[in-house]
Amino acid sequence: MKHSLFEDFFALLCAGLFVSFGLVLFQTQQLMVGGAAGLALLGTFFTSFDFGLLFFLINIPFYFLSWTKISKRFTVNTLITVSTISVLSEWLPQVVNIAHVNPLFAAIFGGVLIGVGMLIMFRHTSSLGGIGILSFYLQQRWGVRAGVLQLCVDSVILSSALFAISWPLVLISILAALCLNTVISLNHRPERYPFVGKKSDEMELPHAQPQGS
Repeated sequence: MKHSLFEDFFALLCAGLFVSFGLVLFQTQQLMVGGAAGLALLGTFFTSFDFGLLFFLINIPFYFLSWTKISKRFTVNTLITVSTISVLSEWLPQVVNIAHVNPLFAAIFGGVLIGVGMLIMFRHTSSLGGIGILSFYLQQRWGVRAGVLQLCVDSVILSSALFAISWPLVLISILAALCLNTVISLNHRPERYPFVGKKSDEMELPHAQPQGS
């Protein structure tokens, strides 16, 4: 069943809020995350660019894979999602003042928030961009678990973070990555949410079928 434009818009807005708030929690404690967002966060340590701009720019090359191998609708929805997060991640700190938060709580809750946001994106034919585009394609095309691929790539990015932040923060960031990818691995399963119309612009993730009934 195809989602309406309003359903997609509202869902992607909610997903953007989830992910952006998770990233804000990470930034308050200088924690890292994987994927394109992690690359953008790393970039803020070595350049004068803001996270939102770097996140938007890093995702541009991945749109070619999305446009040619997945669908135009997926590409447009992902562009909307990435643009929303780029804006909200810069805007939220102006309206939400987080005076104190425990780093472990920020890692766990932030990871869960981002994971839930990514699940919403997947269900509405979108992604967080970057590695999310690649993992979405490989899972639906070849059955490769999105969470497993994300975890492998995140491990490389988090290892590189040792050049920017202290090792205790890297360890806490790894906990965040585990929480994020566990949410995805347990809830985004190809056998539960089969993919149809891989090449179609009307590509859709249908509702889950009841299990064991």
